[in-house]
Amino acid sequence: MHTDTYKTIRTSVTGIYKDKGSKFIALAHPADNEEMARETLAAIKKQYHDARHHCYAWVFGPDQSVYRYNDDGEPSGTAGRPIHGQILSAGLTDVLVVVVRYFGGTKLGVRGLINAYKGATKDALDNAAILTRIIEDHFEIRFEYPLMNDVMRLIKEFELDQRDQEFALSCSLVVPVRQCISDQVRSAFENLHGVRIRKLEQGEAG
Repeated sequence: MHTDTYKTIRTSVTGIYKDKGSKFIALAHPADNEEMARETLAAIKKQYHDARHHCYAWVFGPDQSVYRYNDDGEPSGTAGRPIHGQILSAGLTDVLVVVVRYFGGTKLGVRGLINAYKGATKDALDNAAILTRIIEDHFEIRFEYPLMNDVMRLIKEFELDQRDQEFALSCSLVVPVRQCISDQVRSAFENLHGVRIRKLEQGEAG
């Protein structure tokens, strides 16, 4: 079933998990690109410079398709992957979770580590306020001034916002459109004789 919404976290949150003296602090942050995630990760490493490990995972994109995780010295598969799995289980994206570990002197074993990194991440995400975002397509509409009333009638009918307006003899504007009605809106404007509409690429849509 197609959906044009996705969920992320509203603000940064923390979670904690303790086992045999080791303390795992999970720090979940909103982040919608790798640069933002790396900057946040660097800041966390600086803040928690005395921790033994800084394991992390990030997930981007409405379909959760862009991701990365890292065990930061923990046995392979015991840290980054469980963190990533908890983000997916929560149905979230555009998020970075870093779990810093302070070693308590007793080894936890593979299962213990997996449970710890899962548990800390789950605690943080359970504390998060969830934000639902709408996926939008952006269209540029061009027309001559005499067609203004027809264009505005459709904009009102579909309850569209207007951006980057230029009203002169030749007019143009940009409208964001919920993806689930994108084809319907495009077709309606294409049926207005003399109106040109094109979908903007991601870099073009401010």
